[in-house]
Amino acid sequence: MEKGKNGSYLVRESQSKPGDYVLSVRTDDKATHVMICFHELEENYDVGGGEKFKSLSDLIEHYRKNPMVERSGTVVHLKTPFNATRISASGLQARVKQLDNDKEKKQGNKGGFWDEFEQLQQMEVRHLYSRKEGQRPENKPRNRYKNILPFDHTRIVLRDGDPQVIGSDYINGNLISTEDDNLDLKKGYIATQGALPNTVVDFWRMVWQENCRTIVMTTKEVERGKVKAVRYWPGPDHPENNLTQSWDVYDGKMTLKHISQKQDTDFIYREFELYREGRDGKQLESTPRSIYHYHFLPWPDYGVPGDPGSVLNFLNIVNTKQDSIKEAGPVVVHCSAGIGRTGTFIVIDIILNQIKLFGLECEIDIQKTIQMVRSQRSGMVQTEAQYKFVYMAVLHYLETEKQRKRAEEQSVGREYTNIKYTVESVARPTSRPIVPPQPANSRRKEKKDLPKLPEDTRQIYQNITPLKTNKT
Repeated sequence: MEKGKNGSYLVRESQSKPGDYVLSVRTDDKATHVMICFHELEENYDVGGGEKFKSLSDLIEHYRKNPMVERSGTVVHLKTPFNATRISASGLQARVKQLDNDKEKKQGNKGGFWDEFEQLQQMEVRHLYSRKEGQRPENKPRNRYKNILPFDHTRIVLRDGDPQVIGSDYINGNLISTEDDNLDLKKGYIATQGALPNTVVDFWRMVWQENCRTIVMTTKEVERGKVKAVRYWPGPDHPENNLTQSWDVYDGKMTLKHISQKQDTDFIYREFELYREGRDGKQLESTPRSIYHYHFLPWPDYGVPGDPGSVLNFLNIVNTKQDSIKEAGPVVVHCSAGIGRTGTFIVIDIILNQIKLFGLECEIDIQKTIQMVRSQRSGMVQTEAQYKFVYMAVLHYLETEKQRKRAEEQSVGREYTNIKYTVESVARPTSRPIVPPQPANSRRKEKKDLPKLPEDTRQIYQNITPLKTNKT
């Protein structure tokens, strides 16, 4: 509460009297704590006498409208709920434990992570920003799912199409930026759907235009008998054994050539060369562009991987490659719809980048980060399980970092035979610098021109079962 604004408040269970609650309010730059008593026989709440209420929400709503007065005469105003999802990274383990305990206390498999995810669902912004381009009759066949459409203000606009053909500038993909004036943190991603037979060429047009060099695929081509993404690359496992694939485009020709492929434990690594020719048959660039494709396999549709460490190891490999490429564009991330696994992957990377930049004591807010990326592509992080997995992956990273630092401290200054370890020579795992890849002018509006997010919106994402709001 010490970092909250005057009038911010938080309700928590009393540690000294389990069953009762404490209302903490920021007043005149100090915290005021009010005991809320629960009367089990009467099943109501009060603040030590006076009016009684059937629920905590009724009590809070009453005192929002009718402020309490301390004995000193200070008026206790309840203005805005304190953001309890913003915590120190080092305190994440305690937060996860608290959410797990909260869930155990509530019936119906609710509470804890479910409550936080429900709050997030109520903040969904799908109806706040226009999606007109995706709704055009010409573009509907290019959408894998009819209700998962790109926001107009962040969509990737393809600029190399025939200007006489309506929809030639369209692909179902959004630029996801982590620009934040408060964090001084920049990173670019493109979140997009799994390719359709009629959008493969558009996918590679986008990769070329935005100078993307790294592609992350988090879905299998077919899952549970359904095609999640058509094979948009050539290679030795191509049905026709094609090692090269070409497409005619408006201003010439585009060619993708298979270079190599390697099977790892959890992913397949592929390398390609991409080049374009003008109408005169000459290559637009003297050398082809190298494209690196990382195909992560153990991520089930609508589910989460069993081991957060496998995702973190994969992320580290992807980021090491991305950071080694000078002036690389955004990382392309896709699953099937381009929101669930895609959103989870991106949010984990954003949070970890923040911790790497500011340290283990920095403040993080997983819920707010997801809300931020949802303002650029709706529905990102699609299920409660994926929401919790973000927490668990970040926690796994923090615990691993703590173990690494302890081991590092123990090894400093030790001597083994004729090898002396010093602070300078202690091996450190690759720590990823924050590289700000700038997408090639995708014509997105500046942030200052975007409509502001309201504090609380009640729209619910169409692809997820609507969550009921308890009436009190």
